[in-house]
Formats: sequence, structure tokens, C-alpha cells
Amino acid sequence: MIGDTQTAALVSRSGSIDWACFPRFDSGACFAALLGERDNGRWSINTVERPVRTTRRYRAETLILETDIEVASGAVRLIDFMPIRGGTPDIVRIVEPIRGQVAMEAELVIRFDYGRTVPWVRRQDGTFTATAGPDALCLRSDVELHGENLASVARFDVTAGDRRAFVLTWYPSHRDLPERIDPMLALADTSEWWRSWSQRCTFRGPWREPVAASLRVLKALTYGPTGGVVAAPTMSLPEWPGGVRNWDYRYCWLRDATLTLYALMLGGYTEEAAAWREWLLRAVAGAPTDLQIMYGLGGERRLPEYEVPWLTGYEQSRPVRIGNAAHEQLQLDVYGEVMDALHEARRFGIAPDRWAWALQRKILASLESKWKEPDQGIWEVRGPRRDFTHSKVMAWVAFDRAIKSIEAFGMKGPVDHWRAIRADIHEEVCARGYDRDRNTFMQAYDRRELDASLLMIPLVGFLPATDPRVIGTVEAIERDLVEEGFVLRYRTESGRGSDGLPPGEGVFLPCSFWLADVYAQLGRRDDAVGLFQRLLNIRNDVGLLSEEFDPRSGRLLGNFPQAFSHLALVNTACNLTAAPERPARHRCQDHG
Repeated sequence: MIGDTQTAALVSRSGSIDWACFPRFDSGACFAALLGERDNGRWSINTVERPVRTTRRYRAETLILETDIEVASGAVRLIDFMPIRGGTPDIVRIVEPIRGQVAMEAELVIRFDYGRTVPWVRRQDGTFTATAGPDALCLRSDVELHGENLASVARFDVTAGDRRAFVLTWYPSHRDLPERIDPMLALADTSEWWRSWSQRCTFRGPWREPVAASLRVLKALTYGPTGGVVAAPTMSLPEWPGGVRNWDYRYCWLRDATLTLYALMLGGYTEEAAAWREWLLRAVAGAPTDLQIMYGLGGERRLPEYEVPWLTGYEQSRPVRIGNAAHEQLQLDVYGEVMDALHEARRFGIAPDRWAWALQRKILASLESKWKEPDQGIWEVRGPRRDFTHSKVMAWVAFDRAIKSIEAFGMKGPVDHWRAIRADIHEEVCARGYDRDRNTFMQAYDRRELDASLLMIPLVGFLPATDPRVIGTVEAIERDLVEEGFVLRYRTESGRGSDGLPPGEGVFLPCSFWLADVYAQLGRRDDAVGLFQRLLNIRNDVGLLSEEFDPRSGRLLGNFPQAFSHLALVNTACNLTAAPERPARHRCQDHG
């Protein structure tokens, strides 16, 4: 991934940009080959000769991607980055020699509106432009391109002392051409910006490199103008190749709120944490009954979902979906996440907001009766509502954090009334969400299925990790949901926690991090560190994680890169770095 904190692009190992949306993360893609074919848009720069070896890395402490390509006649370096947004978004690609003379080829296939619309291509004031409807792209380069089969192509040589550069810029089609940028100056400025940002990281410990890298991912997934953090820059990448669990993740989930705050604050990024808190307050403002599980980058509420038949899907994984209908679901856990995040903001010392507490009281007033309702749960099940145990636990968290806010910060509210509700929820969960015969909590009331979200019971302070019921739940998860050392969120096979969709998904990486956190709470440090190291080892060659993983094929699965996974990585690293007498700080610190 390369990005400018407003949108992002994905670059393949072969030097092809196969996904990019302009001007925002959730805008229509102009390169959509990732979810279709070459004719759905891509931008390829590669050697004419077949590469002998290709290696990639991010330039130290930046999100500038360097790809070294070796061929028989020599070697070149392809440098890809997006300058931090000033006016319009740019993608800069620089090809520089390493040794010898290397013949290169470039192919630019622009298709606006998610790979559907062929643009009008022309030369304007010495600049190559492509226009369709509201969108326009201009390409400036010292390499001459020409039209061929609805694409723009070029061949050029790179030799010692030579360097070739390309700058692709999006702009509204009704506007004049944007100002030129100097690609080498942009490279220096972008490098300095990322390094300056990275050096603010205050985390110190044995895993500083993966923590700092994950925090850069989180920064890149932040929509700068509002402070919202998207779950991923992609849509419809499958949770299993050829499957139907293909969702649009280019939105901001409330569920990530507390983990986001924790990760940013533990990394020393107070400014970003405050911006996220402000986005959260703006997004959930209004009637508490209208609280959604996710919002758009600016807090937009309507995220209609539809399918696009012209895209064949990643490895034929259909349907390809834009938008996300889950925004209409009832998911009780988000009430707990919002209350927890706002409490943590106070605990971390983020400047108080004068009307946040009034909003929180309204949220609790709505939740007083709503917590008893069945919902769709943390995994956004597209089927009948159920009394999910995790949802009830997070409703408990909502009241618990309100009580803690009164006790710790002197906030005003009906604390005795909230304590009574908290006690009622706790009693019900322990009575109806727990299977005494098997000594484990269950996915939902009166159902026997397991669910990895039950690992949050000790992490949010509902019960201590040493409680026999928690220990029994961990043992059951280890027995039934752990595959090849990683954690499934639940079983998708028919009759075993089916979510109404055909079977098939990978192990869920955030849940695997949660198990490591619980191990740490239990004093099983060797198990915790071993699992954490396995998770670090499955990052791709430039340190990125998706949402899921297939341990048999060794493939990352789902939308990519995934903020939830990188947030969980940061939190687990902090837990394992804590002093031995205070292990696994996570979200249960000072709670319960």
C-alpha cells in the first residue's frame, strides 16, 4: 500500500498498481484490475526481460515503496509513493538504475467508475489527460507514451546516470490542469514527512519495528480532513477464494474505536487520537436510537450496498459489492465500544469535550431497554437476530465505563441505577450465556456454538482471566476454534454456527491477537509470545496484514491491509512489553 492520508493504492510485486480510488478511499476506482481483469484498469511498469529476482521494502520509517528488479542485463529500482495531500492526489513512480542497461515497458489502462468507463484521452498543453464524467487524470513524464488498444504504452531504457519519472494526478474534470510537481522534490518531502511522523513513536520494546510499521498503516488509513479511520482501503477481497463473503471495508467502524485510541495513545500519537475522538463524537451525534455500527469518512450515514456485475471478482470471488448494508444492522456491542473509547480518552488525558458526557448519558438511556433485544452481533451475521453473548458483555461495558467515569472523573449521573443495570446484565450473561455442562461461555444464549469474541470477556474486565469459567472457555476455544496455531472466529460449516452463508473463511487475525492477550493475563507468557511471533511471521514481505489467513496455503485473505489486525498487533505488543507485575494491560486495565 502507498497512500496520502486521504486515499491509497495497492502495488503488486510485479510493479502493477491494480487498485486506486480518487479522490477519497470510498470514491470510484480508476484502477480495478484487483477485482477483475487488465481491462478494468491498472498501471504497470516492469522490465521487458523476465525478472530473475524481485525484492521489495518500504524505505526506512516511510510508506515509500522500493521494488528492486533484477534481469540478466542489469537491475533497476522502482520507487512508488503518494505525496502527502496538498491540493489534488498524486501517484509518483520513479525508475532508477542499479546496474547495467535495462529495457522497460509501461502500460497505463484507465477505467473510471470501478473499471467500467473508458475515458476520453488527449494531449493538453503537453500533458496526457484522460477524462470521463466528473473525473480526470493527467500524466506527466519524461517518457513518451502512445495509444494502443485503449491503453497508453511506452518502451524506454534505463542506464547508469539515467532516471525516469511519472506523475499521475487526479483532478475534477471541470477544473484546469493541476500544477506540476517535481517528482524528486516530492520524494524528498514525502520521505521527510513520514520519517518525522514515525520518529514521534514513543513505543519502546522488543517489537518496536512491527509496532511502528503498524502505526504507519493506521496513519495511512486515516482520512486526514476528518480524522476517521477506514477499516481497509479495499472492497470485496474475499474471506475465502471463490467465496461470497466479499464486503466493502472503506468505511469507519465504531467497533474499532477503543482499539484505535489505545494504539494511537500507546504509540504517542495524541493528536491523531484526539482527531479520532472528535470524528467519533460527530458521527454518533443525534438521537441515540439512530446509532449505527459504521459511518462514512466524514460521518455519512447512508452506505447503500449494491453489486457490480462487470467485475469478475478476485479469483472469481463473486459477488463484488460496493457499499455495506451492515450499516443498518443492530449491533449492541458498539454502544460499549463508544462508551469505552470516550472513557479511555479521558483516562489518557485527551482534552475533554463539554458535550460528550451529555451524549453518553443519552446513549445509556437508549441502551437501558435495548440491551435485552437480540441483535446481529460483532460478526454482522446476515441472518436472524440472536442474543449474542459478546453483545451483552459489551452492553455491560457501556454501563461499567459510565460508572467508572463517575468514580474517576466526577461526572454526574444516576450511578446507583446504572450499577443495578450492570449487575442485571452480568447475572443474565453468566446464567444464559454459560454452558455449565461444558464449562464454557457460548456464542449466543441457548446455543452451543463457540465464538472467539468470547475472548473479550476477560479483556474488557467482565470476568478475570483466572475465573474457572473463563479458563474453561479458553480451553474450549483452543480445542475447537484453533487451527494450525491460529484462531477461527466461529465455525462456518452447516449446523456449526452457520451465518446463513456458504461455508469457508480463514482464521481471523484479530481473534488470534486476542488469544495472545488472554494468555498474557493468564501468566502463559511463552504461549502468548509464541502466538504473537507466529502472527508477525505471516505479515507479507513489506509487513502488511489482512483480516484473515489460510494457514494451509499460507495466504492472507480478506480486505487488505486491515486496520483491525494492525491495531490488535500494536495492543498485543504493548501487553507483552508491560512489566511482569502488570501484564496484558489491554482494555481491562483499571476496569472491573
